Amino acid sequence: MELQNLTAISPVDGRYRNQLEHLDQYFSEYALIRYRVWVEIEYFLFLAEKKFFKLTAAQQKSLKAIITQFSISDAAEIKAFEKITNHDVKAVEYFLKKRLESLQLGDLKEWVHFGLTSQDINNTAIPLSWKEALENEWLPSISNLILILKSMSKEWKDIPLLARTHGQAASPTRLGKELMVFIERLQVQLDILSNLPVSAKFSGATGNYNAHVVAFPKTDWVKFGNEFVDRKLGLQRQQFTTQIEHYDLLAAQMDSMKRINTILIDLCRDIWTYVSMDYFKQKIKKGEVGSSAMPHKVNPIDFENAEGNLGIANALWEHLSSKLPISRLQRDLTDSTVLRNLGVPFAHSVLSVKSIEKGLGKLLLNEEKIRTDLENNWAVVAEAIQTILRRENYPNPYEALKELTRGNATITQKSMLEFIQNLKVSAAVKKELKAITPFNYTGVNPKY
Repeated sequence: MELQNLTAISPVDGRYRNQLEHLDQYFSEYALIRYRVWVEIEYFLFLAEKKFFKLTAAQQKSLKAIITQFSISDAAEIKAFEKITNHDVKAVEYFLKKRLESLQLGDLKEWVHFGLTSQDINNTAIPLSWKEALENEWLPSISNLILILKSMSKEWKDIPLLARTHGQAASPTRLGKELMVFIERLQVQLDILSNLPVSAKFSGATGNYNAHVVAFPKTDWVKFGNEFVDRKLGLQRQQFTTQIEHYDLLAAQMDSMKRINTILIDLCRDIWTYVSMDYFKQKIKKGEVGSSAMPHKVNPIDFENAEGNLGIANALWEHLSSKLPISRLQRDLTDSTVLRNLGVPFAHSVLSVKSIEKGLGKLLLNEEKIRTDLENNWAVVAEAIQTILRRENYPNPYEALKELTRGNATITQKSMLEFIQNLKVSAAVKKELKAITPFNYTGVNPKY
């Protein structure tokens, strides 16, 4: 069958294509080829800048146009070369040499890919695409999700909420603060990821500029490489490498994305649980069906979809981050094989954030249910009462409250007030204790 959304094997290119197709500019075969061409041309121009040969301003403009005007047909032409060479980067070299000839620069064509190995191109092209994907897609998506959560946390800042520890009723909290927990966690990981540099390898066949040095022994090739990678490409050049880059920083970035995804799984499960407890209702969209059999249902499918996709992404991030830094001696080809899948966990991660945003947008706070649960759990103020009694040096206060509340499902406001009234403490302390309710025993947090 012809490849289309309905025939694609991967849901990234099938079912979810309309939500993820823009990622093809970073992770498709076309994108990889385009980034390779970009690096090759920038290197060629940098050689000219460093006086290895001369180019006019018009010639430089024409060469840059190869990048800016690069098309699917150009990529197809390179793939045609690859059928002959059976080598993808060599095919890019031949394509560019042909372009130089058409620009009347054929006498300079041997400067294309001068002294380089294919990994000098791959290990700069892929970091370039990765950097742009992070900066244009992932970092903004997490930042936007944090902003959404902050808005919700402020809206629900004063909503008291029955906490659950070990699934059991616990000291009350506030709904806005519970969202702030996830906001803080996400922000910390976002800051870590944002501050990790994107590194690249650019130093010849085995990391020593052997071919460069033998051709031009007086040139400071280390300085040349640092300037090219750092200034021209905006990456950070690794100083001591084999034929390939270390992938340690890339692995760290993947691990950071995995931690963000893990936090998001935790968020999805908590929201899902609140929905199951009826703390949240969900907006109904006309025509949608919650269950094929039960007409009444409105399922929290966005959070379920997100959780599933986050799990797939993390499984792949785990493999990539643990595999890529390992290579036999000066190189093997396993890194190239698995890097072809770099866009897959990225796409599943992006898709998950979209699902979470959609799910959050459907939530409707059910304050009545939240207040009912608090009213039905007066036992949770036992901690407050026994702590004040400790302050007053009351004998065995913990044990007294334990005897009253542990396993007792009938603790009400009335029974708690009766217990307080019978305590042998001053009237002022009794008044203090009686003022405590499940609705106001919510502690304090930093301002936000």
